[in-house]
Amino acid sequence: MTNHRVPPTTGPGMQHSGTGRERLYKVLVIGDLGVGKTSIIKRYVHHSYSTNYRATIGVDFALKVLNWDSETVRLQLWDIAGQERFGNMTRVYYREAMGAFIVFDATRPTTFEAIIKWKEDLDSKLMLTNGQSIATVLLANKCDQGREVLTNNNIKMDQFCKDNGFAGWFETSAKDNTNINEAANFLVKHIMATENDILKSEIPDTISPHLDDTQPKTCSGCFKP
Repeated sequence: MTNHRVPPTTGPGMQHSGTGRERLYKVLVIGDLGVGKTSIIKRYVHHSYSTNYRATIGVDFALKVLNWDSETVRLQLWDIAGQERFGNMTRVYYREAMGAFIVFDATRPTTFEAIIKWKEDLDSKLMLTNGQSIATVLLANKCDQGREVLTNNNIKMDQFCKDNGFAGWFETSAKDNTNINEAANFLVKHIMATENDILKSEIPDTISPHLDDTQPKTCSGCFKP
């Protein structure tokens, strides 16, 4: 998958259409080369899996539309090439994202070791308006091929996620369609919760006047209840 174009966006968050409320969220899918990011996206969006693997160059995009309660949720998934962490474009790619998957290969320890570097890169270049990091979920992909990283290193994944700012983690397999939808739904819930927290914390742009009924109303432009 090759693409360097940045897709048009009206910005993240809630929107209104003629048929009701919609939410548009930009979601990053990042991690080292060959961990299965593109395969996860293809499985999630197109319900397909292919053994013909071609490395993503730069960034590619996919759109997933969800019917979420009474709303429409559109996820703009950004498939970012594994080597991009070493370049200078990730700040542009990360802009306005509301959530992220960081993916590693459950059979390759070096891809797990790179997780912290990806998380640090993300947190250093992107922050929500309330000063918090975006919702990020860790995916231990290719679990159908083995679980060496999870079993041989005595890693307590729940504690690892808590210590490093991940909302949670899932063992996934794009080949077997294991936990792909579950992980995405989990991330969407956290994005929505984060968005609601931001909206509650924002100061309204308008100022509500407080009237003093003890003062005489001599101005013709004053509000009269």
